[in-house]
Amino acid sequence: MSKLVRFGVSLDGKLLQRFDENIRRKGYPTRSKALADLIYNSLVQRDRLEGREVVGTISLVYDHRKRELMSRLTRVQHQFHHQIISSQHVHLDRHNCLEIIIARGKAAEIEKLNSRLRAIKGVKHASVNIATAG
Repeated sequence: MSKLVRFGVSLDGKLLQRFDENIRRKGYPTRSKALADLIYNSLVQRDRLEGREVVGTISLVYDHRKRELMSRLTRVQHQFHHQIISSQHVHLDRHNCLEIIIARGKAAEIEKLNSRLRAIKGVKHASVNIATAG
């Protein structure tokens, strides 16, 4: 387990006030938690830009009744089988499904997978969320 470190930060008063208002609206319990999230997000962005391995989730919502949709989704996923770790399929109602795909690899490949899935006719929504792999 890593050791907790305290450090001081000097900021413009108005900037700090805006930051405090923002984190209060978002429900952060402390400035420390908010700063830790900002630092983490910065590191994830660096990993993306430097081509490091990342993990990501792709969320799809689609109408399963669309002709050939299921086979197209499966075909694309098989083309990216080296990146896909797992997927989960949820029935939202009689016609709509949610599929969550967990992938690992270069951010560009995960984003490419998301784009290919999003482009399939019948997919109503597709989004990707990237996190650091370590």
